[in-house]
Amino acid sequence: MKKTLLGLCTAAALTLSACSSGPDSGAEADQPAEITVFAAASLTEVFEDIADAFKKADENAPEVKFSFAGSSDLVSQISEGAPADVIATADEKTMETLESEDLLAGDPQMFASNALTLAVAEGNPKAITNSEDFTGNDLVVCAPQVPCGAATEKWADLNDVALDPVSEENSVTDVLGKVSAGQADAGIVYVTDIARADGEVEQVDLDGADKVINKYPAGAVRASENQDEADAFVKFLGSDTAQKLLRDAGFAAA
Repeated sequence: MKKTLLGLCTAAALTLSACSSGPDSGAEADQPAEITVFAAASLTEVFEDIADAFKKADENAPEVKFSFAGSSDLVSQISEGAPADVIATADEKTMETLESEDLLAGDPQMFASNALTLAVAEGNPKAITNSEDFTGNDLVVCAPQVPCGAATEKWADLNDVALDPVSEENSVTDVLGKVSAGQADAGIVYVTDIARADGEVEQVDLDGADKVINKYPAGAVRASENQDEADAFVKFLGSDTAQKLLRDAGFAAA
């Protein structure tokens, strides 16, 4: 009898141990392996750094997978049902589209701001020093539906500048790429794009650029199945660590 009881207890203990140590047990099993963040193209490098810091701050935090593109394209994708946990856009107006469609889990949080500037080829071979030098040179800008394009149009209106671009791109990254590749003489981008260009372009200050400042909001997507983790990432964007990374990348406070 004693041997039988001992055998039963041992078997029960082994079963309990197996259950408690299995891959699906405990709070960690409830943690998602990753979350997906849709983010404006101008945030590409700095958000990768912020994701690393987010993971270091909490070893149980999920990995962060990104989809970078023009803000308007990202909003359209979410409106059409693309799976995402967080979205960060390059202006408030674009984010308002998701708010009006009730596709956000809560109010978006402002975490940074950015300003326009002019990117020219290395060495500024066309000697472009201000907006008056646009005439006769190939200028590239963002399309009007993109935040940097809307800001460019507003800047032009406020400063009475006539724009005649050779092309309008769907993201500020595409504008920067055309200038750095020599396909355009100049392009209107954000000041942060000059910082991340690694010397491939040079900056020329835009007269009156301080009249147009883009604020960057981020929010959790209502359809996300990982609301707690999405909220945690949005909250982390306002942390001292994330704010320092944003400042180092050239962004200003929201």
